[in-house]
Amino acid sequence: MPSQIQHGQTVLFQGDSITDAGRSRENLNDLGFGYAALTAAWFAASYPARTVRFFNRGISGNRAADLRGRWQADCLDLKPDWVSILIGINDTWRRYDRNDPTPAETYRENFRAILERTAKSGARLIVLEPFLLPVPEDRKAWRVDLDPKIAAARELAREFKAIYVALDGLFAEAAAQRDPAFWLPDGVHPSLAGHALIARAWLRALEV
Repeated sequence: MPSQIQHGQTVLFQGDSITDAGRSRENLNDLGFGYAALTAAWFAASYPARTVRFFNRGISGNRAADLRGRWQADCLDLKPDWVSILIGINDTWRRYDRNDPTPAETYRENFRAILERTAKSGARLIVLEPFLLPVPEDRKAWRVDLDPKIAAARELAREFKAIYVALDGLFAEAAAQRDPAFWLPDGVHPSLAGHALIARAWLRALEV
C-alpha cells in the first residue's frame, strides 16, 4: 500500500537518544544509525520516484520539556510537512537515576504544547509510543512511572489526530519471540534489530 508521504515533502524525526542514534552535529543531514536512518532508507527504496527530505534532530538525554524549549529552532524553522516525535523515557529514567522525576501531568503539558505549535504550523503529526522492557530486572519498577506517560501520549495523539505508532506493545510482543535484551539491550535503547522493528512499524503506520 502506498505511503501518505508525497514527493517534495520534508519529514522530521524528533526525540531523545533513541532518535539521535549517534547522528553527527556537524552534518545537519545526518540521520544517525537508528530507526530514522532505516526508515528513510526503506522509504527511498520503496518509492524511488519520490524525492523526500528526512531530518533528524533527536538529542540524547532530552525530556519533553527540552523538546519544548528548542521547538522553534529544531522543528518549526525547518518547516517540515511531517513531524515524528518519540519522547518520554527520560521523563521516567531521571526519577530513578537522579531523583529528578517528571510528573505525568507535567509531561502531558509539555507534550501538548509541542503538538499544539506543530499542528498550527500545518505539519502532520506522528506520535511514537515510549517503550520499556525489563532488562535488567529493576526496569520493572519503572512501569509505575512510565505507564501513565504512555497513556498521556495516546490521549494526546487522539486529541491532535496524530498517526500513532504503538511501540510498547510491539516490543512486548517481540520479547515473547526472543529474549528482551536482543531488542533492547538495556531495556531502553534498541539494538539494530530493535531499530528495524521501529522503522517497519513507522512505515506501516503511514500506509494509506
